[in-house]
Amino acid sequence: MANIKSQIKRNRQNEKKRLRNRTVRGSARTAISQARTALEAGTPETKEAVLKAISMLDKAAERGVIHANNAARRKGRLMKRLAAFNAKPQEPAAAETEKPKTKKASTK
Repeated sequence: MANIKSQIKRNRQNEKKRLRNRTVRGSARTAISQARTALEAGTPETKEAVLKAISMLDKAAERGVIHANNAARRKGRLMKRLAAFNAKPQEPAAAETEKPKTKKASTK
């Protein structure tokens, strides 16, 4: 426990900030996990979930709860997964246009 008056006040301020930051950080984590589950499940509202997570990350970085580069890295990872998710439905269509493989006649 601190004996210095200014340090006692600083401890009170830090505790208030910690509690305030905790809600922002927690809501960002929740939005990210919801976006990840939506990406894995392939639900129609995946894009909205990712955009909400990005918004929450931006707010957390703006308030100084997380570092700006940390938010940018997480947003980049989410967008990369969203791009891969959007590209998935087009792959099976390309696979269907391939020529069927035929057996070659064996020659002896």
